Amino acid sequence: MAIVAAVRAAVGTRFRSQGRSVGIALDCVGVALIAAEAAGCRVQVPPYALGGDHEARLDAAVAALGGRRVGTPLPGDLLVVAPGVGRRHLAVVVPGGVVHAHAGLGRVVEGPFDPAWLLITAWRFPDRE
Repeated sequence: MAIVAAVRAAVGTRFRSQGRSVGIALDCVGVALIAAEAAGCRVQVPPYALGGDHEARLDAAVAALGGRRVGTPLPGDLLVVAPGVGRRHLAVVVPGGVVHAHAGLGRVVEGPFDPAWLLITAWRFPDRE
């Protein structure tokens, strides 16, 4: 699948807030944009932090791309998770786990879904229908 291949190609990219370039620097929004582009979506996202007060804006942006909420995430789906109170993070499902920009490790990683995260929403891009 194109989405899984695209986000896996970003693994190892350095983490940087507002990063949008594979091989240079990415944050979790950058990883989500890679997934959206692999699904054939084209979007420009202004810089912002993923705090709780931006959740409606994030939902509107994904829905505008044709994304739809799903109950059971599959590889290629975009996850909105809460790693802590008032915080949001994005990850993309891949077989066996997720790909996400890990600030603590300083890079984009692939690994298991963190059991400490609360799953807020799972989104499926149009090519996944």
